[in-house]
Amino acid sequence: MSATRIVSPAAALLALIVTLAPTPSVHGANGWALPSCQATCGGADIPYPFGIGANCFRPGFAITCAGSTPFLAGTGYEVLNLSVVPAGARVQLPIAWTCYDRFGKRLPESEAPVFFNPQGVYRISDAHNQLYVVGCDVTAVDIPPDLTDNSVGVDDDDAESLAVRRLIYDFSPCSYGFLVERGSYEFRAADLKMDKKQTMPVWLDWAIRPNGSSPFNCSDAMKDTSSFACKSQHSRCVDAVNGPGYTCNCSNGYDGNAYIVDGCSDIDECLHPEQYPCYGVCHNTEGAYDCKCKRGSHGNPLQQACDPNFSRAAKISIGVTCGISFLIALSIFILMFNEKRKLQAFFERNGGPLLASINNIRIYTKQELDHITEKYSNVLGKGTVGNVYKGTTNDNQTVAVKAISVAKKHSNPEIVNNEPSDPEVDEIRKTEFANEIKIQSQINHKNIVKLLGCCLEVEIPMLVYEFAANGSLYDALHGTKSRPLSLQARLDIAVDSAEALAYMHLSVTPKIFHGDVKSGNILLDENFMPKVSDFGTSRLLSIERMRTDEYVIADKDYLDPVYTTGLLHEKSDVYSYRIVLLELITRKTPRYDGYNSLKKNFTKSYATEEKAQAMYDEEIAFPGNIEFLQMVGKVAVDCLREKIDDRPSMKQVADRLQLVRSEWRQKQGKQGDQVAGRCLDVSRNFFRICSLACMAY
Repeated sequence: MSATRIVSPAAALLALIVTLAPTPSVHGANGWALPSCQATCGGADIPYPFGIGANCFRPGFAITCAGSTPFLAGTGYEVLNLSVVPAGARVQLPIAWTCYDRFGKRLPESEAPVFFNPQGVYRISDAHNQLYVVGCDVTAVDIPPDLTDNSVGVDDDDAESLAVRRLIYDFSPCSYGFLVERGSYEFRAADLKMDKKQTMPVWLDWAIRPNGSSPFNCSDAMKDTSSFACKSQHSRCVDAVNGPGYTCNCSNGYDGNAYIVDGCSDIDECLHPEQYPCYGVCHNTEGAYDCKCKRGSHGNPLQQACDPNFSRAAKISIGVTCGISFLIALSIFILMFNEKRKLQAFFERNGGPLLASINNIRIYTKQELDHITEKYSNVLGKGTVGNVYKGTTNDNQTVAVKAISVAKKHSNPEIVNNEPSDPEVDEIRKTEFANEIKIQSQINHKNIVKLLGCCLEVEIPMLVYEFAANGSLYDALHGTKSRPLSLQARLDIAVDSAEALAYMHLSVTPKIFHGDVKSGNILLDENFMPKVSDFGTSRLLSIERMRTDEYVIADKDYLDPVYTTGLLHEKSDVYSYRIVLLELITRKTPRYDGYNSLKKNFTKSYATEEKAQAMYDEEIAFPGNIEFLQMVGKVAVDCLREKIDDRPSMKQVADRLQLVRSEWRQKQGKQGDQVAGRCLDVSRNFFRICSLACMAY
């Protein structure tokens, strides 16, 4: 009597080639089924690509649930466990047997044929199952791995074993052969008379095998994205090694079901220190984690605990022993020397020697600017490119001081701070910056904010402009202290600001393109006269960013799509200006009531006068004004054209708005004459009545 164990079940069932862990994924599969699909059967989870019912599984992975017991669809094989990672299925398979009568004659036998499904997604694991043969005088045959079979068989030598069979019939009438999960079976004497209907737990490997047994791997599968099984954004494809096909795993740092859209989620490694060691401060990041030493310590916290830094008190005591008085005096001298040298370096780097020859602007020192702005204590606003401060000069002139903080906004500070300066680039930068300041200083237009001076003894150049007492047009229309604006005032603002932009495009050499036209950059003086500001921003920024890769800094709600390519065109200002026009006639912000787009909604509404009228500001939407609001809206819609060549020039926009204002004034004049005529008739009648009364008296 014996129990013979053969460790190579690869030869006994199908083609057996893959290594499969004997346990399912450590993560539960609940919630891994497709929406509206049954997620469990009895106590077993049914994760996708497995599924119960129509549209709940991939082809070849159907499961049936009989009562509370799951089965591989189309078979009688009970499912014990389904695993997504690793890709395995634990099922109950029948045993093979052959029996003899008391005379040693062989009776009908069972070879336990195994048929899973036509798609061929399953293979029996050759690494985590064992082949057992139980009986007396029985032989097991090991089929080479390159052959396939679909049954387990046991055999003996009839010619030599007949007498033996007669002798052992009473205690071993049958011989058995079966595959069983490694470690799940231990021979007992009672197994010599095993129940023929008994089944054994067996691990199956599975993979996505669209072509059955034909060669197929990840590179083949990814050619057809519609049928590709790896659906999660954070997933990766893994070639199957037990036959053709592939499986899907979540990417490193993610866990879940890679076969479902958004099925892989970020792992919080900080919650699993046994798997992701960190002996310092752990911070979870998307797909990874950071581990740093606590402040005051150093080392590699991924490997061992951090060591404390040296005590600062020890360093101080050493300094005291060397002579505190000498150190203080030396430190003050060095600080003063370095500060003076730093100011001079900033002055030269920012083109100071080139700007010193300009007569119509003043170059302020850092000390003067600190006094004017009271140490930058009065912030007027925070713009796209830097803060704006209010200040007062020694002659009591109120000014606005602006910082062009480009270097501070660079996406990679190491490029600015650590990269060696290119002398040739720096020289070009100084020259162009100085030329731009010179151009701005020569502009003299009543509707353009005037540049009064600059400060170059700072890391970030500071520009000093004339002050606009009533803030920006944006504040007047949308701010907390918004105020009534008549149609006359709005038309004046529209015309004057358009003429200012046209002046920059046509009357200045070289031309100036604003690059950031918006209501926040149109200021209003004490008489509500508009003054365009930040008109040199784009040119100054391009100079400051000669060593960076960032060029587009304009407000995205006003931004011309062409500008996002890095190309600034004069009609980019036209495109942005149309939003200002829409703000003037609707008093709506570019993004209003949440996420509504003023540009899109007005363009759709403009085709219908009634709908467009509903968008106009109620303060000016009188019956007599509608036709003029429509005319302004028409100008704005024309400025919105995507193609640059289809847009009007800024001069054409200004002329059309001037025509609208002229017609509106003409209409107001006629109405005024009619009112004056009616008043004159009333006055004449009143005079006649008074005359008659006097005569009667």
